[in-house]
Amino acid sequence: MSMRHSAAPGTHRRVPEQFAADVRYYLSLTPRQLPSRYLYDDLGSALFEAICRLPWYGVTRAEQRLLETHGRTILARVDPLSAVVELGPGSGDKLATLLGGIGADPLTVHLVDMSAAALESARRALPERRGLVVRTHQTTYEVGVVEAMREAHPGGATLALFLGSNIGNFDPPGSDELLRRIRGALTPGDFLLLGTDLVKPERDLLLAYDDPLGVTAAFNRNLLVRVNRDLGADFAVEAFAHRALWNPEASRVEMHLVSEREQRVAVPSAGLEFTFAAGEAIWTESSYKYRIGDVVAMIARAGFAAVDQWTEGSFALTLARAV
Repeated sequence: MSMRHSAAPGTHRRVPEQFAADVRYYLSLTPRQLPSRYLYDDLGSALFEAICRLPWYGVTRAEQRLLETHGRTILARVDPLSAVVELGPGSGDKLATLLGGIGADPLTVHLVDMSAAALESARRALPERRGLVVRTHQTTYEVGVVEAMREAHPGGATLALFLGSNIGNFDPPGSDELLRRIRGALTPGDFLLLGTDLVKPERDLLLAYDDPLGVTAAFNRNLLVRVNRDLGADFAVEAFAHRALWNPEASRVEMHLVSEREQRVAVPSAGLEFTFAAGEAIWTESSYKYRIGDVVAMIARAGFAAVDQWTEGSFALTLARAV
């Protein structure tokens, strides 16, 4: 279900209840937080696609090159392939690259994302050909993979795609739980293709998350725009600065929104009213970075066995089989 709702002027606007509940809970924590999944409304998804094109953010380009180079090998490992489930497809370009190496056999593709705009963009990016059926699921990853696997896909294996190092947005317990849920939806002999960003020099990491053009800052601040729009809040968006920092002990980049002055904020639909001190921050995203051994251990804990792994620079693609 979309977290965005609109109504004609003068009509009652339905409050997105889960969004309100999450905002109420996370903004009441110390330190204050907001879940990163809410960064990706329609505007947030468009801003993230712009981030992927920045020269300082190399994740997308490295992954695309790996798919171009090794796509046929990946598909050969999974042959026969009957279904693909992509979690967070973004623009759909990477999936289109991968599917460019298959023939005209029947194939069902399931696209899972919270953003309706992202789903439509990914659907349009896929090649039109006989035997290809595309299903969209506007929901969370956990729900979407289960919905996709309820549909019969006879004649071959399912390949789940979790690319772009999206797994890095989950803390270690959360990533373990998500991978276990993906594994639980699949059957033995199905596959997972996982993209992970690897540890690199701190300067490179910070440029990727605090670019000189300010696109990532806009992406981060848009979360407050969304809370204002959907929950009737009165955040002064211009009074919050974007901050990215590298936490080497936790192996993650953190994004924060920092109040530049003392200010009172109300979020009526979440039943909140509180004061931000000057310098007080909202923690909006973590992006964990991995070492190769970390990735193999992580998928093994979830019930997958690594089949193959490819790297370019500081990015890795890992193909794993459900056991």
